[in-house]
Amino acid sequence: MMTRRFFGLFAAVAAAFLPSRATSQTTNAPRRLQEDIPITAQWIANALQSSGYDADFAPKSISEVERFFREQTEDGEPVSGGLLAQDIGPRLFALGSYCGEVLRKELGGHWQTDDSDPEGEINAALEVASGVTCWPMQRVMKRLRSSEDDLVAWAEGIRRG
Repeated sequence: MMTRRFFGLFAAVAAAFLPSRATSQTTNAPRRLQEDIPITAQWIANALQSSGYDADFAPKSISEVERFFREQTEDGEPVSGGLLAQDIGPRLFALGSYCGEVLRKELGGHWQTDDSDPEGEINAALEVASGVTCWPMQRVMKRLRSSEDDLVAWAEGIRRG
């Protein structure tokens, strides 16, 4: 239960960084998704690490996110009392941000976001330097529902271009 307590602590701290509540450090204007994605990716990396997952932004760490889904979901649903049992939307956004940031750091590229889109968090796209565009948040949502949507195979496909 100690890992659950740490993950919950990080979730509480991260609430201030999520797009719907966040404001810029320099103005009172809401922060943009472009700013929220790396912040949220770092938050989930810390939370995953505190729960025993090797989330260090290395390319191999996407396999740790895959392991997280194998351990924290069953039949397309969060395990009762598990780390996805609460705040699933923000946590999926964070996991997608993390996977995207791993690929962006490895392959280069940039995020494409639309702050006016009511579903901007879901529709954020990552265009890697090779020109391939992917939607990491949508991919982790698919992974939640189906173990056949393996994140490691997905990332390998992006790497191959």
